[in-house]
Amino acid sequence: MKVPLANLLCITVLASSGTSFPMERRGTAAGKEKRVQYAPWDDVNVLAHGLLQLGQGLKEHVDKTKGQMRDITIKMKVLNVTVSELGKLTQRLQEDSEALKAKAQNLEESESLVLNKSTDLQEKTEELLRDRQKDHERMNKLEEKVDGMMQGEGLEVGKGNNSDARIIQWMLEAQNKRIDDLVERIKQQQEKLDKQNIRIRTLQNQIHMKNERSSLKRKEDDIQLNTSSEQRDSPVAMACDCHELFLRGETSSGLYTIQPSDSQPFEVFCEMTPEGGWTVIQRRQDGSVDFDKLWQAYQTGFGSLSGEFWLGLEKIHSVSKSGNYILKVQFSDWRDESQSITYPFHLNGEERNYSLHILERPAGNLESSLSTEASGVPFSTRDKDNDLKNDLNCAKQLSGGWWFSNCGRANLNGRYFVTPAPKQRHQRKQGVFWKTWHGRYYPLKTTTMMIAPAEIENKS
Repeated sequence: MKVPLANLLCITVLASSGTSFPMERRGTAAGKEKRVQYAPWDDVNVLAHGLLQLGQGLKEHVDKTKGQMRDITIKMKVLNVTVSELGKLTQRLQEDSEALKAKAQNLEESESLVLNKSTDLQEKTEELLRDRQKDHERMNKLEEKVDGMMQGEGLEVGKGNNSDARIIQWMLEAQNKRIDDLVERIKQQQEKLDKQNIRIRTLQNQIHMKNERSSLKRKEDDIQLNTSSEQRDSPVAMACDCHELFLRGETSSGLYTIQPSDSQPFEVFCEMTPEGGWTVIQRRQDGSVDFDKLWQAYQTGFGSLSGEFWLGLEKIHSVSKSGNYILKVQFSDWRDESQSITYPFHLNGEERNYSLHILERPAGNLESSLSTEASGVPFSTRDKDNDLKNDLNCAKQLSGGWWFSNCGRANLNGRYFVTPAPKQRHQRKQGVFWKTWHGRYYPLKTTTMMIAPAEIENKS
């Protein structure tokens, strides 16, 4: 049976007090008067009251300590669970990293094999070219010999040596046929080399994309681990474009997530320059992505942000509708010479077929290849003909989707041709071109389209 602590203390003190109860004092001498002494009752009350308060304080302290112990126990359990989850996450990240390393190693081995094959093909091509040169030299000697014979310096044709002339003529025809065969084989080898080069660039892009995704995933995991629950309860609003990210301190080009007003978050590639951040909306560089798509694909976007891609008309509209924006177009040729042109622009929404309005003519020596129609030029694809050519579907005749006015001024979403370009003009006009730079039938090597607030132009 449990006794309350305060009562126990009272009993102990009262029992040990010599004046708590009356005591009889007996003397040794007979006849002495017996006397009884009592402790003052007020002192006993004060002592008891103090002991009760002390016991109550001790009880409250014990209860408080028990509550604190329970809280500590709960926190320790939560900490143990968090440590266990972190351990599992770390192990999973290590496994993913090892898998990515293995894939990268396989891709590097494949690339090495392709490079070796390309080297072998190049050596064979050089050998064929040397053989061709030797054949040309032999043919020249034979032609000189035939000329000498015809002039009387060698065999006399008029004296019964027609058979020798026919033999030489046959040899010349055989040599010409062999030369033609060698030229055809060289063309085939060149085509194989072009395909191998495309394959090599594709593999390199895949390796680059794998590395970027791995780096991005590690960065996101680090952010999640380092972000506390209080920070998650009050998140910071996302940037509406790449220039806002630049103003927040981001200076490295790469993949970022933005959220324009009245739009869902989506990922973009930001080109960071000393003047500010540009949101890239299109890139062509190796022909790894087919741009001959339908309206739905051009509306939502396609391709890889780390390689070739089209961001999407709806996303471009959501970024640029919030203010004054400029469009920058960059391109390069196969001599690695580059050019760029900048426009202030406005892009309508889906209800106006994403019509492009060029607000001013660009400054500089390079003329514009985009229409400056006051009403704007709607976007057009082969399944949705919105171009300004009444008797022709420009997207069908050319290739890809674009703001076509009269089918012939520009198309940066056309077919990508690896040199040499096709000889037929009707094929070359389907390529990636900008008419005011190198003309209508010159296929460009690279193109990049990006947008930014107009204020960035004042800083450049």
